[in-house]
Amino acid sequence: MSRRTYTDRCPGVFRPWIADDGAIVRLRLVGGVVPSAALMPLIDIAEEHADGTVLMTKRTNLQLRGIAHDDGCVSSELVDALTAAGFLPSPSHELVRNIMVSPMTGRMGGQADLRGLARELDRQVCAEPELARLAGRFLFVLDDGRGDIGERSLDLGVTAVDREHVQLRVGTHHWGDVVAIAEAPEALVAYALRFLAAAGTGDSALWHVDELPGGGAELMGDHHARDVRTQVTSLPLPYGMIAQDDGSEAVHVAVPDGLLDRGLLEAITVQAADEVIVTPWRSILLPDLEPE
Repeated sequence: MSRRTYTDRCPGVFRPWIADDGAIVRLRLVGGVVPSAALMPLIDIAEEHADGTVLMTKRTNLQLRGIAHDDGCVSSELVDALTAAGFLPSPSHELVRNIMVSPMTGRMGGQADLRGLARELDRQVCAEPELARLAGRFLFVLDDGRGDIGERSLDLGVTAVDREHVQLRVGTHHWGDVVAIAEAPEALVAYALRFLAAAGTGDSALWHVDELPGGGAELMGDHHARDVRTQVTSLPLPYGMIAQDDGSEAVHVAVPDGLLDRGLLEAITVQAADEVIVTPWRSILLPDLEPE
């Protein structure tokens, strides 16, 4: 088992990355979901405290940069503003709320609706104090059985095999039990705790399951073959209008360079329903729109 010689510095609000133009903070979004009502407060925050733009990441999170700092710490005014806007629901676990989900799960295609699983996993992760020690790069990936994000490198995750079941994933290459969706969050939290017990502490602690001997195979116990129903892939969603299964519509919006500014967010807010979704392709989905 290899050991690192430096600590994880993946940025958060309380642990920003200091660049030449100021501090960078990352805002974790479970499944890329942002309440539409939070978009304009966020750009107000970016214009007051950062460089006036919001960057989307390939992990479906958001970043602000160009932030003034005092010895590597951002101002309490920025922290308060982000908290009030809903972007810091768990300050103790802000760095580890890295949960990627198939963006259109429960709305169009896929084997199962994983939105509830994602929310419950986030709740259980944040409720376990020990999991605050996970590296800021530790990633849960929840593919709803369409194969749109299942080929990504990951630490823990699931792939749906039917409407009510998922197969657990341990590291990029290993597969666990097929379990009911309701059982998956607890199983994933148990795996994460076992990873931490094996990963060590301090500057040499491991960040990823794949760094364990055998790529984390010992975390699973008995070997499990990959369920044939998980062997699916799909291309990123097309841009433009997408018909949802319930008769409503979604719009997939391209975002040049993944960079959001006031003009684009104003246009999105006017059209959006209750929430928008940041995708792994650094684009925006506006779901649940009434057909024209």
